[in-house]
Amino acid sequence: MSVTPFERRVFSGMRPTGKLHLGHYHGVLKNWIKLQHESECFFCIVDCHALTTHYENPHDIQQYVWDMAIDWLAAGINPGSATIFIQSRVQEHAELHLLLSMITPLSWLERVPTYKEQQEKLKDKDLTTYGFLGYPLLMAADILVYRAGSVPVGADQVPHVEICREIARRFNHLYGRDAGFEEQAEAAIKKMGKKASKAYQQLKKQFQQQGDLEALERASALVEEQQNISISDRERLLGYIEGGGKLILPEPKALLTPESKMPGLDAQKMSKSYNNTIALREEPDVVAQKIRTMQTDPARVRRTDPGDPDNCPVWQLHEIYSDDKTKEWVQEGCRSAGIGCIDCKRPVIDAVNAELEPIRKRAKDYEDNPDVVRGILSEGCEAAKDEARQTLETVRAAMGLHYR
Repeated sequence: MSVTPFERRVFSGMRPTGKLHLGHYHGVLKNWIKLQHESECFFCIVDCHALTTHYENPHDIQQYVWDMAIDWLAAGINPGSATIFIQSRVQEHAELHLLLSMITPLSWLERVPTYKEQQEKLKDKDLTTYGFLGYPLLMAADILVYRAGSVPVGADQVPHVEICREIARRFNHLYGRDAGFEEQAEAAIKKMGKKASKAYQQLKKQFQQQGDLEALERASALVEEQQNISISDRERLLGYIEGGGKLILPEPKALLTPESKMPGLDAQKMSKSYNNTIALREEPDVVAQKIRTMQTDPARVRRTDPGDPDNCPVWQLHEIYSDDKTKEWVQEGCRSAGIGCIDCKRPVIDAVNAELEPIRKRAKDYEDNPDVVRGILSEGCEAAKDEARQTLETVRAAMGLHYR
């Protein structure tokens, strides 16, 4: 992938399916909070994606969108550091999805692993729709419309990023080599000036003949810093480095999100479908009740029975929330029956509530001021639309749909 300014741009989205829980916080949001200070981030509430599986019952989606926005903001996503917006309010997503559907082979969509897996998992729903089949293509449009360089995803979503890369590559191959491409590229090299031209040619040769990725990066940076060439020439030269056509849609890379170690209340993965979650806005007494009633080591039938923390779901929470001294206390106390299960759970209850307290407080402020949330989303939608519109203008022109 060519190194462009978009290399430092991040896109990620989340389907609005209800209030978020600690699994979302530890698995996604903490990573987003970190990324927003390191990259240019676009975080999207992908409501159209929610319709791919909930098209028969869309009535809750709007409320879920507001809930998700509040949860993001309360968790620490900062609208001053990241663009937060709603997918369906930026129509360019839908238009790019349509245009990309003209060039995407059906077989590419059918081979995505999650297609058949989800059909099997959601047998109770009729998923024989194009919307469900085309989910990865819509996801590709979401990413490519912002020309994002990186997409934070879990391991199960990597195939979606791979198909996005293939679609971008195919698009560039089909539409990036306009008539006289090489002649125009050579003319653009001369416009760079004698010294820069010579450096570009040497770096291009190093990359094409030796596969030197550092040369590719340096050549791309050299092109980007040129002030006396047009945007079209810049895109043409970025593509020419790699021996291809003009780079219209950069290929994004998957940015693997650290796997969430947040277990559910039954030691399975925390998920609404398992009914084993602690929501980000859960009241303190509800958190306490949920953790108090968690199953523990089945070998501890009586208070005096010794136990094994490795067989206890509560220990998994200690591994996330407790310091070394507390963990040592749990290991020794459980194995010797020196502490009871309720004793063991108290530090976890306190730690979870301490983590959630500032989130609850910020969420309450946003709940009491819904116009602030709507304003943040409205501004985010406008900023996203400005970026997406530029991409669509380039794509339309490349596909012969630019009428004057």
